[in-house]
Amino acid sequence: MLIFDADDTLWENNVIFERVIEEFLDWMVLPGAEGTARLDRGGVREVLDAIEAANAVTHGYGSKVFLRSLGECVARLRGRAATAEETARIAGWAAAFEADHVELIPGVPETLAELARRHELLLLTKGEREEQARKVAASGLTGHFKGVHIVAEKDVTTYEELVRAYGLVPGSTWMIGNSPKSDVLPARAAGLNAVFIPNDNTWVLEHSELDPADEKVLRLAAFGELAQHF
Repeated sequence: MLIFDADDTLWENNVIFERVIEEFLDWMVLPGAEGTARLDRGGVREVLDAIEAANAVTHGYGSKVFLRSLGECVARLRGRAATAEETARIAGWAAAFEADHVELIPGVPETLAELARRHELLLLTKGEREEQARKVAASGLTGHFKGVHIVAEKDVTTYEELVRAYGLVPGSTWMIGNSPKSDVLPARAAGLNAVFIPNDNTWVLEHSELDPADEKVLRLAAFGELAQHF
């Protein structure tokens, strides 16, 4: 059984958030910007990252939580609640996440088609259910998967529940994704093997150190390389 992450493994996702963040940083560090005179772009980003980390624990993931974090960041930097004008500006960024298509990562469609002829495939993605379901549908990839699972968080319990639900043999099951924090480490803790395919745009909060001596983690440079191993 091969289990696939979705965002930034099958299609680009975080790059959209990063584009909005770049515009947000431009706004926050404008010369004379209220409450931000002592912070450069890096300083503002640190504040935003801390707010996002806290909100992920409390509210989960997705564009709505992200926009909430931007509003809280404005309030923290300004030392007051966001004004109606500021709130409207943040709300305007919601359009960046509402497209009815996704940008598939090179090699994904043909590689999944090939792998599906030899193995059973599952899709496991975390985030806000409606938003993730829209992206999954827009991808056109659902026909390759025996099951699609949208969860609030990917932790050890998530993988253990998936093992029980499908009667999987952990030693012959592989989790494939770009996130050390969500795809590799908890899957390994649940006894699964893992494939790590880095994405340059992986969210900073998904970064984590992997054990270079762990022989149960296969590291690949591109998605298409999967067909050479499975």
